[in-house]
Amino acid sequence: MSDYKEIYERWLTSDVVDEDTKKDLSEISGNEKEIEERFYRELEFGTAGMRGILGAGTNRMNIYNVRRATMGVLKRVQMLGEEAMKKGVLIGYDTRNFSDTFARETACVLAAGGVRAYLYDCVHSVPEVSFGIRELGCSLGVVITASHNPKEYNGYKVYGPDGGQLPPDAAEIVIDAINECDVFDDVITMPFDKAKEDGLIEIVGKELDEKFLTAISTQQLNPDAVKAVSESFKLIYTPLHGTGSRPVQAILKRIGFENVIVVKEQDTEDGNFPTVKSPNPEEKDSFNIAVKMAKENDVDLIIGTDPDCDRVGVVVRDANGEYRVLTGNQTGALMLEYILSQKKEQGTLKDNSIVIKTIVTTELATAITKAYDVEILDVLTGFKYIGEKMTEYEKTGSHSYVFGFEESYGSLAGTHARDKDGVVATMLICEMAAFYKTKNMSLYEAMQEIYKKYGYYCEKTVSFTMPGKDGMEEMAKLLKGLRTNPLTRVYNMDIISVTDYLAQTITTDNNTSTFDNLPKSDVLKYNLSDNKSSFIIRPSGTEPKIKFYMASSADDYKTAEKTVENMLDDIKKQLNL
Repeated sequence: MSDYKEIYERWLTSDVVDEDTKKDLSEISGNEKEIEERFYRELEFGTAGMRGILGAGTNRMNIYNVRRATMGVLKRVQMLGEEAMKKGVLIGYDTRNFSDTFARETACVLAAGGVRAYLYDCVHSVPEVSFGIRELGCSLGVVITASHNPKEYNGYKVYGPDGGQLPPDAAEIVIDAINECDVFDDVITMPFDKAKEDGLIEIVGKELDEKFLTAISTQQLNPDAVKAVSESFKLIYTPLHGTGSRPVQAILKRIGFENVIVVKEQDTEDGNFPTVKSPNPEEKDSFNIAVKMAKENDVDLIIGTDPDCDRVGVVVRDANGEYRVLTGNQTGALMLEYILSQKKEQGTLKDNSIVIKTIVTTELATAITKAYDVEILDVLTGFKYIGEKMTEYEKTGSHSYVFGFEESYGSLAGTHARDKDGVVATMLICEMAAFYKTKNMSLYEAMQEIYKKYGYYCEKTVSFTMPGKDGMEEMAKLLKGLRTNPLTRVYNMDIISVTDYLAQTITTDNNTSTFDNLPKSDVLKYNLSDNKSSFIIRPSGTEPKIKFYMASSADDYKTAEKTVENMLDDIKKQLNL
């Protein structure tokens, strides 16, 4: 890339750049650090798409980078031929600032290139778009979202014809096309109204919405449990200012929940997310209003979905009356136990059933599947890898997909989509809570029963933010250092094996073996000598963070939790974090 100062000047003088953007850039004149941060690189488009801070510059989310990214999508569809161009691209968007603008810009670029664009009529969730791609038979899909990132962010995700995020080989084709495209000179577009008039942009919505809800309702496992407690069972739901409000409320009403209390302050499509620090259902602070309401209404269960409604956070009341946010691992384990137990009881658990999780997700899932004699598969971090296996099994018939989940609060029951689905997850969590209520149990008590049955597993994910150019270099240096000077002991335990997913090696006692059953990824996993503890280190694929995933199991939860904390403290000391 050219000198960032030259690029900055080009943006300031370009005939393509609008006056508001030029004004924004003029205001940072003389601020060398800010100019460098905005222009030192192109906003990276990786296999998970593109995500960045809103603003002017090559390293920011704006209409120019959205158009450039769409040129890559356009080239991919054009390569697939005329039929693929007719099948078109489905475009969805969440409630974030400029999401609707970016969606329209995406549609206009595709239309200019002769590709039909199906554009949702209002904000829609990730699972609705994933479902819609399959239902319409589209060649690709695009979702404008930055998931649960803070309000300063937005993003651009690309989906394949199976409804899953693009696999690495297809993503590389899009990335190469983007890299060959000049942000101004090579971009084509056309007026929105003209594209609609010519039939190149088609607005979709209600009909697809109904088909989606019908598909979700087929995943019910125990409708009688909902009927049994529908009048007395109360729950609180918050969409956290996101896309979940319409589909979640609709599906809960459809299956018979009569007492759903919605957090009205957070039932607004507001990209500034005014009631929360960050619209992240992993954080208890996101549920402050809901918890207050729960105490006032004597409610046992609170559910929240993030802005694009692919992740679900669950808050339960414990034995002391305190409200606790379940981890993504705990929610996934509860759902897994419930799904497998119900299917086994009903005789619908097939011999070739399989559950899929990511390598950073709890090993409690392995213990549960073993008890039901169900196969479990580990894939790399990112739900697209779960989606890839689902599509493979659909083609080969070798396995029957039952459930997939990851520690980061995402799961999918059913095969109607190929990405995380907070709508079906919310429906099943509520049904599960109703089922346990018929047994005079809360979800908190159900979780304790799982621990008693399978052992006490504790996991903790910690992120260290390393923003900007310096942060990227710092992360790269840290991971390189771990490979050249490996850790050998953590919290009085020897490291007995190291799995390097980038080198695709497993090193044990100076013996190294190789594997090739997973794509390469910049991830390191360490197993410790108690044979119950491990940790994983990886840079985030979507944020300027490095992540540590700690895990341990024991005969009681406090022991496992203490081990996890001590491991983390020791690692932080050794790595000067």
